[in-house]
Amino acid sequence: MKNTILTVITCLFLSFSNIAQSNNTNLKVGDTFTIGETKMNNYKYIKFPKDNFIIKKGGFANYKNIVNKKVEITAIKEKKDGEILATIQLKSGRKFFGKYKYIKANIKDAISSKELLTK
Repeated sequence: MKNTILTVITCLFLSFSNIAQSNNTNLKVGDTFTIGETKMNNYKYIKFPKDNFIIKKGGFANYKNIVNKKVEITAIKEKKDGEILATIQLKSGRKFFGKYKYIKANIKDAISSKELLTK
């Protein structure tokens, strides 16, 4: 009898912890962030295109122009593994590198690594 009660209680705690982990951290469309600076332009969680693709499309692969720029979330998508991908665009309405209107980013990891800064 004790084993069944302990099993039921354990299952309840595990189910509550799964529910708590699946909630987004209050991110919503329209939230504003600032792009931070990284060493050697090595953005890991903001999915900027590679330099050669930017140049092939006729853009300018200059990362100095995007540091400290305000961006806003335009769409949020949660993957099956719990990763939250957001589509971001420049708040000014301009394009990244002169060619890309939208860029995808892993929001949680980008914030924790300071690639995206909160207000």
